Amino acid sequence: MVHLGRRARGVTLRFQVGARTLATIPRRLRRVALSLDQALAGHVPALPPLADAQGYLVTSVPDGAALDWPGLAFVRQRYDRHYVDLSAGEAAWRAGLSGQARATMRRKARKLAAAGGGALDIRRYRTADDLAAFHPPARAVARLTYQERLLGSALPENAAFQHGREARAWLLFLHGAPVAYLWCGADGDTLRYDYVGHDPAHHALSPGSVLMEAALVDLFADRFARFDFTEGEGQHKRTLASGAVACRDLILLPPTLANRAAVGAVGGFDAAMRAAKGWAERPMLRALARRVRR
Repeated sequence: MVHLGRRARGVTLRFQVGARTLATIPRRLRRVALSLDQALAGHVPALPPLADAQGYLVTSVPDGAALDWPGLAFVRQRYDRHYVDLSAGEAAWRAGLSGQARATMRRKARKLAAAGGGALDIRRYRTADDLAAFHPPARAVARLTYQERLLGSALPENAAFQHGREARAWLLFLHGAPVAYLWCGADGDTLRYDYVGHDPAHHALSPGSVLMEAALVDLFADRFARFDFTEGEGQHKRTLASGAVACRDLILLPPTLANRAAVGAVGGFDAAMRAAKGWAERPMLRALARRVRR
């Protein structure tokens, strides 16, 4: 299923150096999101009417798929959309992990269990009543996370978002208090990695990583064929995934003079930053940079 944003969303074209944004150009875009199945199949979505939007944000367009768009197309980001093939079984998944990854997972689980008195306290939620009970303690954790403070992508405050939806959720408790949560919505026979977070006060115990492993183990006995890590990169995604599809997010804009100028400016800035990064990697300049920093 292609997921369509009902209303235009504010999106910015960014002049960005690493994680630092120097300036932005705002646009109202209608989001068109491809599912994992569509990305794997090389699907090209049909674009809905623009309505009040100034363009489109189309996510997870598979590399090699071309959109029929007469205007400007700007690549917002490229990434591998990672997933776990649950149909292969837990043994095959673990065998596909690196030895270091398996050892790290065992070490983190032992460390967290020891901090909790010798055992992990992980609770599972899947029915409507379960999910209603899950929401208040999960929100208590979400309020503390960087996803809430910086990104606005934590578990929603209003539990109505999950009504009528098939989902799976998990909470990890430490000494009776929730410290990490995971909420995943179903998309056919795929389960999506939708909302995740942990209490930063317990970051050293890796509660999010431990909870993610426990959730995947549960899902090998569930009905789903794949676990979808959704858009974007991340070390934990690369470590745990058993497959990936190369994707890009596209911003599509009408070919107005203002849009041409905006896309040209951001594209030129990004090219300059890539060139500067390449020059900075040269040994002589790297040594010079170290001396300057001292």
